[in-house]
Amino acid sequence: MNVFFASAECAPFFKTGGLGDVAASLPKALAKKATDISVVLPYFTKMPEIYQSQCQTLCNFTVEVGWRKQSCQVKQLKQSSVTYYFIENAYYFDRENLYGYGDDGERFAFFSLAIIEMINKLELQPEIIHVNDFHTAMIPFLLKEKYAAIKNFQSIRTILTIHNIEFQGNFAKESLPDYFGIPLEPYTDRKELFSDGLNYLKTGILFADHVTTVSPTYAKEIQTQEFAFGLDRILSYRKNKLSGILNGIDYELNNPETDQAIPAPYSVDNLADKKKNKQVLQEKMNLPVRDEIPLIGIVSRLTAQKGFLLVLDELAEILDKDVQLVLLGTGDKEIERSFQQFAERHPDKFKANITFDVDLAQLIYAGADLFLMPSKSEPCGLSQMLAMHYGTLPIVHEVGGLKDTVIPFNPIAKSGTGFGFTKFDTADLIKSIQAAIDLYWQNQEVWQILMKNAMEKDFSWEKSSRLYLDLYQKAISS
Repeated sequence: MNVFFASAECAPFFKTGGLGDVAASLPKALAKKATDISVVLPYFTKMPEIYQSQCQTLCNFTVEVGWRKQSCQVKQLKQSSVTYYFIENAYYFDRENLYGYGDDGERFAFFSLAIIEMINKLELQPEIIHVNDFHTAMIPFLLKEKYAAIKNFQSIRTILTIHNIEFQGNFAKESLPDYFGIPLEPYTDRKELFSDGLNYLKTGILFADHVTTVSPTYAKEIQTQEFAFGLDRILSYRKNKLSGILNGIDYELNNPETDQAIPAPYSVDNLADKKKNKQVLQEKMNLPVRDEIPLIGIVSRLTAQKGFLLVLDELAEILDKDVQLVLLGTGDKEIERSFQQFAERHPDKFKANITFDVDLAQLIYAGADLFLMPSKSEPCGLSQMLAMHYGTLPIVHEVGGLKDTVIPFNPIAKSGTGFGFTKFDTADLIKSIQAAIDLYWQNQEVWQILMKNAMEKDFSWEKSSRLYLDLYQKAISS
């Protein structure tokens, strides 16, 4: 099977979030299943030189972005049984950030058009094009509407994965002719398309052969007004072509037995050495070295959507308890300042690291006892899975992928892999934190059971990649 995976980001080349992790891990897992997998990406010039130097130039051509004629150079890099293609155009991709510019609509129109033109120029034969988020969501539409007459494209099937429905790519409806050279007139009677503007993600949902999102619960949630950001009716309309496949984590990169970023490797059969990581974390953060008190870790973007206004409302009460808290992340400036102010007032209990530090993140996963993830909504989430794999019990709001991955502690059965709260309010948040603290203090025997339960959960890409492969095969045969 020949699969093209189109994404705006991919680790280790460049990434901003979960999409970059999925684009790195899922293709590698598919390649192990004898799938001919290629990943196509923008050639962002911020890519580290070590990878730029390995790229081979394949071809040059011109892409018509509406009335504009833009040059395109295709580069190739092969790594770990995956072929990576990079679409180069300095005008669009020689920038400090991946996203957030006023011409993002034009930039990703060029990227989508260039991918299709590249397939034609290089005479490639993908059976599946797997597009991700709004950046490439126009490809299913373009194949069926702009390039429908090209015979080699007619058998291609498309899968769209929604990683976060909040980001949709909304532009003026005149962008259809302006960016893609497609007149609006044939679509004037199809009000669901462009009457309220050109929405890249909505267009992809309507034209892709199948739509997935990154957890089963999130697939249900985005069919409701509360979570869909205006696309609930479209998704309900396409519900028979919508499914949720849980993301995984890369166990080659994230393994407490082999992780070189942590000072003391450990395993589910050797939990004692996990305490050494807690001690190093406390020392590094200039916190009192005390094994007997629970240490809560946070690694996250600091935004309201991630639940941190809720945390700030009750942070004084949390810090009144005999706990320690270590935070790592960046985000909303006001939220950052508020956390820093709390850290200054409670230097022996709370450290706020307002930065991005991969090694410190790994030390928090390994050294903390609890991991706080109170997201208002969460399509999938990787941090809670990483925390559990490192034996650190998550405290989560039971939504989206958090609900699908964390089994809340059952005090009667003495089972679970973490702690959960169902209502997004301060009372439920504090109740779940208190339950976790109480268990840590009162019953270390049960705590150890929960740690082992969490570490033994399988969050590898093995199962999820198989589900994607089954979906690809189903799409090809339909």
